[in-house]
Amino acid sequence: MTNDGIHINGGTTANEGLKDIVVGVDGSSESFAALRWALNEAGKTGQHVNAVFGWTHSWDTSSEPDNDESWKKVRHEIAHTLRGWVDKAANGIDFNPENLKLTSVKASGSTALLQIGADSQQIVVGRRNLNRVARWFLGSSSASLAEEAKVPVTVVRGDEDKDSPISVQDSIARTLDPEGFAGHDLRPVVVGIDGSKTSKRALDFAIHAASIDGRPLHVLFCWQMKDLGAIEGYETTVPSIAVGQQRAEEILASVTEHVQLPSNVTMTTSAFHIAAGKGLVSASRYANRVVVGSRGLSGLDAHFLGSVSRQVVDEAECTVTVVH
Repeated sequence: MTNDGIHINGGTTANEGLKDIVVGVDGSSESFAALRWALNEAGKTGQHVNAVFGWTHSWDTSSEPDNDESWKKVRHEIAHTLRGWVDKAANGIDFNPENLKLTSVKASGSTALLQIGADSQQIVVGRRNLNRVARWFLGSSSASLAEEAKVPVTVVRGDEDKDSPISVQDSIARTLDPEGFAGHDLRPVVVGIDGSKTSKRALDFAIHAASIDGRPLHVLFCWQMKDLGAIEGYETTVPSIAVGQQRAEEILASVTEHVQLPSNVTMTTSAFHIAAGKGLVSASRYANRVVVGSRGLSGLDAHFLGSVSRQVVDEAECTVTVVH
């Protein structure tokens, strides 16, 4: 992979406690939404944003440069294009331009983001505008990136991506939307947990995300009997849903009882008897962001065996962050 240069280095005003936000840009409407999201987030936290454009020769239809002067011209054109994209996205956003980095890399977009974002606070990408059937057969680049990365990956849903709404259980709706969310800014950060170490890291990330705007935090444990492990007294029989619900609430309490919340964040916890992917996608209709841990499946395993994080990335109606 060839790095064609960082054109603007960050200043000294960024939050020293948080690493960079790395965002993939390619001129598409999806990446434009991701870039605006990243700049807006960093404007509130004081982080640096590294806008990364991974390009290959197919980006330019002319013959491949064959000397240093020609390559210099190509790099200049790419840098100019990248700058134009960022200037357009930054319009109206309160972001310190000294905290911006522009990076163009001769590589595929995913390769560039995985390498440059390997030590970032999070990688941000837009979600492709494919319907659900097309995403299943053709794959989702954002979901694949979220599975391969070692750092959290945030997938931003563009305003123009209007999948048909899914059915949402009334119980989830009442929990997440008790007053109809009179203002969009009040929408909560929702995090799915299952008691694993990864879901605990997802909870930590969600607490930080909620604290940025002082949003409410909703912690959901979407469970099925297989997720509860052995339940005392039911080693040889199948417990009832009521018994399972009680056990799920115990697991949820054990994960959240010692959580330290910032003063501007309130937390609500709920357990629902529903498949995790379906439950979190349902919750996304009311959330500002859904945070979910990755099971670690990738490639064909994730595609055919199923991955909760992939399902949420592909079907959610809001921004999604996948934590590893």
